[in-house]
Amino acid sequence: MKLPGQDAIARQADEHLVTHRVSLPRRVVERPMRQVAKRLTMALLVLVLTALLVYADHDGYNDNSDGAVDFLDAWYYATVTLSTTGYGDITPVSDGARLTNIFVITPLRVMFLIILVGTTLEVLTERTREEWRLNRWRSMLRDHTVVIGFGTKGRSALQTVCATGLKKEQVVVVDPSGKVIDAANADGFAGVVGDATRSDVLKRAEVHKARQIIIATQRDDTAVLVALTARQLNRGAKIVAAVREEENAPLLKQSGADVVITSASAAGRLLGLSVLSPAAGMVMEDLIHQGSGLDLVERPVIKAEVGKSPREVDSLVVSVVRGHRVLGYDDPAVARLELTDRLITIVRATPGRQVAPDARPLPRD
Repeated sequence: MKLPGQDAIARQADEHLVTHRVSLPRRVVERPMRQVAKRLTMALLVLVLTALLVYADHDGYNDNSDGAVDFLDAWYYATVTLSTTGYGDITPVSDGARLTNIFVITPLRVMFLIILVGTTLEVLTERTREEWRLNRWRSMLRDHTVVIGFGTKGRSALQTVCATGLKKEQVVVVDPSGKVIDAANADGFAGVVGDATRSDVLKRAEVHKARQIIIATQRDDTAVLVALTARQLNRGAKIVAAVREEENAPLLKQSGADVVITSASAAGRLLGLSVLSPAAGMVMEDLIHQGSGLDLVERPVIKAEVGKSPREVDSLVVSVVRGHRVLGYDDPAVARLELTDRLITIVRATPGRQVAPDARPLPRD
């Protein structure tokens, strides 16, 4: 007989047993079979070179069986020498043969061994290299972007941000699915496998040093827990989250999110606008598709624009951000622009255009 809530407790216990790991994008390497074939070819070349050297100076060697060293004996000597077996039945007796063994054949023997055991050495040192690479990555990561959830919403948000000039090295993806993180690695992003509602998982993504956090989880309750945990770890980061149900948006804002997007409602509004005016729907879709056509950009007011009205500015101003408020371009309160204002403008997208370096999150109420 099961007690009420027993299944939930069991699931929670299983979740705590899940291991989290940081996965960095892998560098492009040759196929394993090609690497093995290349190493075998190199080992064979070393063997051939050693045999030719011995045969070229066969008069300086002595064979205990018949005294003479022929071509087959040269191959035999090269084989047992490079493999460090050394039966001693064929030995160098002249000074030239011994010098050749010291300065040529011995280095070839070492090279032969390195080539043959290279794969084993690589496996033994791979963990050390990966640990060093991970520590270096953590030490260099600052003011980065953390994307929690790499589904359709997370991918689209990341594509939009990267279209404005964000480097892939400055992005960390967090998702509970290892396959999803592998896909993120294939796209060039670092990833952390684990439950983002847990602080230790977010710490692995260096959330406490992040500049902005995008929450694109599949469930609204998960998004709330992630926002609470992320805000606790980082008080100054800009947190943007998506929810399915509009009624959950206020709760997510109370949890620490600066901006909350209702994905279902936003898609519905775009559908409705497209029904009323297909052209207007196309323009809106173009505006939210960063990097092509027309883009919405937030930038600071420059000194030459101070004292002017939004309509007198060269850019097409949509809204003015003043303090805690976002005001329309025709609002009487922003009849004259101030140096501390920020403008939301519509610009023509150009390749390589980047977000203003002093862009900052809007103040929270």
